[in-house]
Amino acid sequence: MTTKEIPLYIRASIITSCVAFLFGLDTGTIGPVTTMKSFTETFGELSATIHGVVVSSILLPGALSALVAGILADRHGRTKIISVGSCIYGIGAAIEAGAPLLGVFILGRLIKGLGEGLFLSAVFVQVSEISPARIRGPMTSLPQFLIVLGLVAGYFICYGTARIQNSYHESTSLSWRLPLGLAAFLAFAFAATCSLVPPSPRWLLAKGRVEEARQIIAQLGLDEEEQQEMLAQSSSGLEQIQHNDTTFLKSLYAMFGEFREAFSAPFRSRTAFGCYIMGMQQFSGIDGVLYYAPILFQQAGLSGEQATFLASGVSALVILATTIPATLFADHWGRRTSSLLGGTLITFLMLLMGSLYAAGEVHADSGAGRWVVIVSIYLFAIVFNGTWAIGFRAFVVESMPRKTRSSASSLAQSANWIANYIVALTTPVLISRSTFGAYYFFAFCTLFTTIMIAIFMSETKGHSLEAIEQRYLEDRAGRTSGRWTSAERGFRLTRLRVTQG
Repeated sequence: MTTKEIPLYIRASIITSCVAFLFGLDTGTIGPVTTMKSFTETFGELSATIHGVVVSSILLPGALSALVAGILADRHGRTKIISVGSCIYGIGAAIEAGAPLLGVFILGRLIKGLGEGLFLSAVFVQVSEISPARIRGPMTSLPQFLIVLGLVAGYFICYGTARIQNSYHESTSLSWRLPLGLAAFLAFAFAATCSLVPPSPRWLLAKGRVEEARQIIAQLGLDEEEQQEMLAQSSSGLEQIQHNDTTFLKSLYAMFGEFREAFSAPFRSRTAFGCYIMGMQQFSGIDGVLYYAPILFQQAGLSGEQATFLASGVSALVILATTIPATLFADHWGRRTSSLLGGTLITFLMLLMGSLYAAGEVHADSGAGRWVVIVSIYLFAIVFNGTWAIGFRAFVVESMPRKTRSSASSLAQSANWIANYIVALTTPVLISRSTFGAYYFFAFCTLFTTIMIAIFMSETKGHSLEAIEQRYLEDRAGRTSGRWTSAERGFRLTRLRVTQG
């Protein structure tokens, strides 16, 4: 099969998803970079609190920019915002790579965060809007796959650069600067390639640019039925996005209006639940493990910089090996079943690791306890990336109506970043003060979230975005409470065809 024979929605989704690689690359490099001997020689030894501040500094600006990403994507298009975000990320990474002072390094991370917040939520929305319903699960999982690929690359790049020495066989700052410089180069390259991606036809329809949308819909490779659904809903009088003729300040004011609308009846229940699960996704402890994997492996008994980097790299490979089948079979179990299974297993693994530390069964030089913890860290990464990492993001985008999809996705992404900030800031402090406290905290957060999923999450797999929205509108006409029906909470969503006229 030649490149031209591959459907456009696949080619466009792959190119767009490559930008998500940058997010994983930062997650995979920041932990090893900040624990390298050459890094501490450059900036001095970091306390647990300062270490948390350095790592988490990328997240608050990311949360803020994620809030405006939706309005900017509605105004200028998903692909343009993805390219701009990637460029800003590249500028921040370049500042990090050349930083002479720790304050300058943190400044680079702040700028980097602005870029990540812009492109990350837009990537998932773009891929979701150009993918056919029959395989939207795997396609929407592509960005997550690229995030994991970036994570693997980050760990092993640092494993390789940690060996760099100067002519006197001493560590050199090139060891930690090189991974960041590479990230800057890739960011500018991805920004350029993203300009090749066509805009979302659903965005074009929402802007009233029907003829352009028709041309792209015909090229994407969607089946005839879904093309008709998409065009029919555009002609049915649903709300269009209108930001073309307003200033940015007016658009910003309109953005807060859209946020209010997202939390008003009948949309508030879906918006609130989307924000909740995306925030609690982080309180499972995933980024606490990914950011501080070298420290966790040292705590469990591994010693040596390269040994902990290698263990971290192996965990990333395990995650990658899990993400591939999880991406291909994302629509097999569906969002709800995989989320319930994942929450149950994560709770068990966190309780197991916390209990071993609390009972004093983990020793650095002997005993089976340390190996149980190390294996459990690997299993936790496998479970999370095979379930919550894919299911939550897909569900949030799919469950939102077109009118609030962009703004509600931005709010959910911002909630994720804020929770991520709290986890990244506090995890090293918790680890330094208690060997088991962090594990118990993550376990009970996950348990509570799993209970909420069992009560409130419905199934959205295998249905076009228009069919999901139409079902919601019909339910709204019968019951204006803004809640999903009990039948939907019973995991079944009947596919409805939207016909013209």
